[in-house]
Amino acid sequence: MAGSFVANIFGRSPVRPLQNHIAKAAACARELVPFLQAALAGDWESAAAARERIQQLEHEADELKKQIRLNMPGGLWMPVPRADLLDLLMIQDRVANTAKDVSGLVIGRRMSFPADVAEPLTALVSRCVDAVNQAERSVNELDELFETGFRGAEAKLVESMIDQLDAIEDDTDRLQIEVRARLFAQEKSLPPVDVVFMYQAIEWIGEVGDFAQRVGSRLLRMLAR
Repeated sequence: MAGSFVANIFGRSPVRPLQNHIAKAAACARELVPFLQAALAGDWESAAAARERIQQLEHEADELKKQIRLNMPGGLWMPVPRADLLDLLMIQDRVANTAKDVSGLVIGRRMSFPADVAEPLTALVSRCVDAVNQAERSVNELDELFETGFRGAEAKLVESMIDQLDAIEDDTDRLQIEVRARLFAQEKSLPPVDVVFMYQAIEWIGEVGDFAQRVGSRLLRMLAR
């Protein structure tokens, strides 16, 4: 039974569960777009519905993470250490966790960002999701990387994808600076406690993109072995 259970999770590939997991994490991050749109519009009913979807997806990602950690075979020959795959899993999980944290903070305080902040903040969330999507595409190449031993044309393709991911994350850094500058210009007209939590929300949104980039960095480390 135990062998059958592990086979059901991992199938023929030791990386397929990681791909399933990042699909959940990416779906979780994508829900931040409708969530933020609703929050900026003051539509807290729609924001709550998006928050529920984020929580459910994060829970599903968490369950997959537990299954992978408990059941990833240790005796299989693999071109990279098992520990590297588990490290990759933990970084992917931070994408989902951080998306949930952002939604919880914003909806918990019913944040009302200044109108001048809304446009760059929306762009920041969108670009962070672009980073997550690119990270997901990169992880989806792991099957091919395993087959080629992390060498050749496939390795070069993934390196190129990670370069694109780094460029996207550079955009998120630039947008985060712009959002903070817009908020700073409005600080004196806002309740100080609200401002503190707004900066925290902006920081966590940026971390969604940061963790996506770290997924790419972890893949790059595997390529370098």
